[in-house]
Amino acid sequence: MIPEVWPAPAKINLFLHVLGRRADGYHRLQTLFQFLDHGDELRFRLREDAEIRRSAGPAEIPEDSDLAIRAARALRAACPGSQGVDIAVDKRTPTGAGLGGGSSDAATVLVALNRLWACGLDSDQLAAIGLKLGADVPVFVRGLAAWAEGVGEQLTPVLLPEPWYVVLVPTVHVATAAVFGAPELKRDSAPISFADYLAGAGHNDCTAVTAARYPPVAEALRWLAARGLDARMSGTGSAVFAACEDEGLARATAAAAPTEWRGFAARGLNVSPLAAIIRAA
Repeated sequence: MIPEVWPAPAKINLFLHVLGRRADGYHRLQTLFQFLDHGDELRFRLREDAEIRRSAGPAEIPEDSDLAIRAARALRAACPGSQGVDIAVDKRTPTGAGLGGGSSDAATVLVALNRLWACGLDSDQLAAIGLKLGADVPVFVRGLAAWAEGVGEQLTPVLLPEPWYVVLVPTVHVATAAVFGAPELKRDSAPISFADYLAGAGHNDCTAVTAARYPPVAEALRWLAARGLDARMSGTGSAVFAACEDEGLARATAAAAPTEWRGFAARGLNVSPLAAIIRAA
């Protein structure tokens, strides 16, 4: 059964180490991805012509720059003869927050249109197309919590606890490229193992840069820490999060946050809602 609404879940980076910079300018990373039961929703309507259009989506992102549209065009290049499509994006994941909203939208487009257009591509092929759109797209295509290396595309599925998180998003848009390009960014973290992480290792090398350049992010981290929570930043921010002992604490903390921040509670997931659809097919 083909769903009417396709999920594009948010993610968090449980840690993010920058190990060095490659000759091509990209950074070598170690990170750990987990999904949230919170995210965007996409709808697709096939067209009789060959047009690919966005029928609804974030006004602040031009249609031609939207990763959802770019993903559809990239898939059609690999799937000749496919139809056109209207794509409606119900944007629930804040942009510029380090929660992977655009990358998740792109992955959902690839997975959904692969089925709707009967392209017959496997997950490796879809992930390869997605990698050209963004380093985070492959993890969303595969839909499994993962230990990631390289530029974030070398993925090893892992099983993690699935706690409730409180997520706070200050009203600032963080430019990922600017954070990774900052001269003060620490780029020499030592690699760790998954066992090291489980023993308590792991931090986010981008936190110091983002917190210094975007004071509301630093304030949100302090606000969570003052409540006895292990406050962390996802990706390059602006979203910060903390694991909570139960759903009630996560929801109460989100509700108590300053009104100028966007806050929500979400369950951590090892299998994304998109992967659940694929498995049920």
